Amino acid sequence: MTDPGGTPAPAPAAGLRELLPLVRPHRRPLLLAAGLSLVGAAAALAQPVLVGRVISAVGAGRPLLPAVAALVLVLVAGAVLNAAQSYLLQRTGEGVVLTTRRVLADRLLRLPVAEYDRRRTGDLMSRVGADTTLLRATVTSGVVEVAGSVVVAVGALVAMALVDVWLLLVTVTSVAVGLAVVVASSRRVRRLSQRAQEEVGAMTAAVERALSAVRTIRASGATAREVAGVGDSAGRAYRAGVSVARLEALVQPAGMVAVQGAFLAVLGLGGYRVATGSIAVADLVAFILYLFLLVMPLGQAIGAWTQLQTGLGALARIQDVLGLEPERAEAAEVGGATVAPRTAAPGVPLLELDDVSFAYPDGTEVLRGVSLTVPAGSRVALVGPSGAGKSTVLALVEGFYPLSGGTIRWAGTDVRELPRAALRAQLGYVEQEAPVLAGTVRENLLLAAPHAADDELWAVLADVGLTGVVQRSPRGLDVPVGDEGVLLSGGERQRLAIARSLLARPALLLLDEPTASLDARNEGLLRETLAAAAADRALLVVAHRLSTVLDSDQIVVLDAGRVVARGTHGELVGTSPLYRELAAAQLLV
Repeated sequence: MTDPGGTPAPAPAAGLRELLPLVRPHRRPLLLAAGLSLVGAAAALAQPVLVGRVISAVGAGRPLLPAVAALVLVLVAGAVLNAAQSYLLQRTGEGVVLTTRRVLADRLLRLPVAEYDRRRTGDLMSRVGADTTLLRATVTSGVVEVAGSVVVAVGALVAMALVDVWLLLVTVTSVAVGLAVVVASSRRVRRLSQRAQEEVGAMTAAVERALSAVRTIRASGATAREVAGVGDSAGRAYRAGVSVARLEALVQPAGMVAVQGAFLAVLGLGGYRVATGSIAVADLVAFILYLFLLVMPLGQAIGAWTQLQTGLGALARIQDVLGLEPERAEAAEVGGATVAPRTAAPGVPLLELDDVSFAYPDGTEVLRGVSLTVPAGSRVALVGPSGAGKSTVLALVEGFYPLSGGTIRWAGTDVRELPRAALRAQLGYVEQEAPVLAGTVRENLLLAAPHAADDELWAVLADVGLTGVVQRSPRGLDVPVGDEGVLLSGGERQRLAIARSLLARPALLLLDEPTASLDARNEGLLRETLAAAAADRALLVVAHRLSTVLDSDQIVVLDAGRVVARGTHGELVGTSPLYRELAAAQLLV
C-alpha cells in the first residue's frame, strides 16, 4: 500500500514459516537435494582422512595406489553429487518461483476492486517479477545450502576434536567472532533488502504510470519532468540497494578475517606442536584440511544466510499480497442460491435497487437512498451532472464494491445470496473508458464468450459497425489492436467493447457512456443496435449525451447521489428543472 505521498508502506516481516507453504509442493526434490548434500558432506569429510593415509603411506613406504585410488574416487563422487544437488536446487528454485507467480497472479486478479484503487499497479507488477526472482535465491542458495554447510561444519569440528583439542579451541574462538558479526547483522540485512524491493516497486510504478499516459505526457510537454521523476525514483532504489550492498560487504569480510586468523593461529600452534612431537605431520595436514572444510561451508553459509535474509525481505512483500482477502463470492457466506435466475418475461422486475447507499472508506458519500427498477426487456437511462453517482450505480450492480446500505435484487433475489460469477454471467458491462486488451480483435471478442464461432463474431461486428475496420486488414479477425487498443480510434475501441458484451448475450447490458467517443453517424448506428439488443434483454445506460437515451422507457435523474426525478423525456422536460437544464444545454428542448 502507499501513503498519500506515494511512498511504499513496509510489508509485515516474513520468516521461514511463511516460506514453507511455497516450498511444500517441492518437498521431494528438496529432500533429495538435502540427501545428496549429506552424502556430499560425508565425501568431503572423508577426503582429509584419505590424504592423511596417503601421507602416512609415503612415510612408511607402503604402496600408494590403494590410498590414491580411494582419494580420487571420493573426489569424483563428491563432484558428481555437488553437480546433481546444484541441478536439483536450481530446478526446484524455478519451480518455487513458478508456483509463487501462479499463486500471486491468481490472488492479484481476484482482489476486491477497492484494493486496486488503493495500490499502484507498477508496485503489484514488481512483486510478481522482481520479488519472486529474489525468492529463487532463498531456495537455491539459502535453506538447503545452509543445512548442508552446517553438516559439513559439524563433521569437521568433530574430526578436528579427534585430532587435537587445543588446535580446535583456537579455531572455534577465532571463527566465533565472524559468526557473531553475521548473526548481529542478519536482521538489518533483511530490513534493508525489503526496503530496497519496496523502492524497486515504487520505481516500476512510476515507469508504468509514465508509459500508460505517454501521449498525454508528450502533448503536455512534461516528458522531461516525468523522466526526472522516474530518475528520482530510480535513485531512491539505487540508494536502498547500495545500503544493502554496504552491509553485505561488511559482513563477509568480517567472517573472512576471523577465518584467516584461525588459519594463521593453527599454523603457528600446529607447527609448535609438531616440533614438540605432540602431533604428527599427517595429523596437522589432516587438521588443516578439516579447517578448510570448516571454512568453506562457513563462507557458503554466511553468503547463503545473507541471501536468505534478502529473499525473506522479498517474501514479506509477496506475503503482503497473499494475505489480502480475495473478492468474496457472497452466496458461499449466506448459503444462498447457486444459480442466478434470468427473468425473460417483459415487464417483470429484473434488477431492483432498494434504498441503496454507498460511501468510500474515508466517509465520502456517493449515493444516498437510491431506488430504481429495471424491468426485463426495458431501457432505463441514468442521467445527471458529473459526480452525481451514475457510474457508481453500475459498479455496485456488478458487485465491485460492498453496499453501505440498502439492497440490490436480481429477479427478486438479494444479490448477496447469489454467487458473483453466476450473477455476472447475466450482466454485460461496458465501462466508460471502454478498455480493449492487447492482442487481436478475435481475442477481445472471445473474452466473455470463449466458444463463439467466427460467424457469430462477424455478426456482432456488423451490429456495431466494425466490419469495415476488420476487413481493412488481410488478417481479418486476427488483426492486432495494439496495447490498450492504441491501433483503434476511440470510437472503434468503444464499439469493440460493446460488441464483446453483446456476444455474451447477457440478460442485462450495463453501458457507461456508450456513445462518448462516437460521431453522429456511428451514434445513430449504435442507437439502432441498442434498440435491437433491447428486444431480448434489458439495458441500463449511463449517458451525458441525452440524444442517446431519448427513447428510453424510463429516465432516472441523479443529483448529488440522490434520485431527484424519473420518467420519460417528455415528462421530465415538464417536471424536472435539472433535466430541462441538461436537455436545453444540448438543444433538445
